[in-house]
Amino acid sequence: MVTGGAGFIGSTLVDRLLAEGHEVDVVDDLSSGSLTNLAEARASGGRALSFHQLDVRAPETTALVVRRHPEVIFHLAAQVDVPASVSDPVADADVNILGSLRVLEGARAAGTERIVYAASGATLYGEPDPGDLPIRESHPHRPVSPYGVSTKAVLDYLAAYRELHALEFSALALGSVYGPRQHPRAGAGVVAAFAQALATGSPVTVFGDGEQTRDYVYVDDVVDALARAATRGGGLVCNVGTGRETSVNALLRTMSALAGADPEIRHAPVRQGEPRRNALDPTRAAIHLGWRSWTTLDVGSALVAEEAKRRAGAASTSR
Repeated sequence: MVTGGAGFIGSTLVDRLLAEGHEVDVVDDLSSGSLTNLAEARASGGRALSFHQLDVRAPETTALVVRRHPEVIFHLAAQVDVPASVSDPVADADVNILGSLRVLEGARAAGTERIVYAASGATLYGEPDPGDLPIRESHPHRPVSPYGVSTKAVLDYLAAYRELHALEFSALALGSVYGPRQHPRAGAGVVAAFAQALATGSPVTVFGDGEQTRDYVYVDDVVDALARAATRGGGLVCNVGTGRETSVNALLRTMSALAGADPEIRHAPVRQGEPRRNALDPTRAAIHLGWRSWTTLDVGSALVAEEAKRRAGAASTSR
């Protein structure tokens, strides 16, 4: 079962699981995900794929898990917008904490073997000292946004359910994930937003001075880590990133050069609750999952740019 399976990470994971011969249940309320992301899976999956349009917070989610009794649940459904969590922390906790508990209660009753949880490595560790970068999993969890707090709370619940109910888990603290299916709306992902602006000749928005850094990791690499975590890394939090910092300004320079563009840059106020710097040490994932990232930012951002150009071309043709 993949919660949030119509999102850009979740749908890519669904494609991988179906290709490996698994039967997959997708749970998604389509508030941010899209059935378009599942087009390939629905065309090729046949009876191996079942889609359930359901809010993860609903009691019916627990009942569905019990009825379908999945062996492994990949829990990706979440409210992931940091500023939104600052402006409405109750809604953030409702989705991320209570929604996760609905899934956990279903898994406990169904006898599910393992939960694989997609955590936010970009917010979990808070504002680290520069000397602590790239961050190891032993770094204190000191989130500075409600979204990061909800991530930390779910990790604590996973540990408690493991102790109380022998429900195994693997948690992956993800870097800033990007890829072709990511929506370019504000706050969803800077790589997708830059790609769309460059493809359409629109101004590029940079929040703050653009010197904030992130650890950009490509979606296919992340999906590989998720798939590996279905049978490895029990009881652990593993960072999934490249270990490298890239500033927003450096990212924009790279993508502009690839596009052969000189975009107009507009600066907006810094987004509240987001850490200044982030990079994740992936050593533990290498040891326990046998995982490493392989897609460079040049290659990955070029793939996103190609998809943005295709969408822009299709939109202009349909006018």
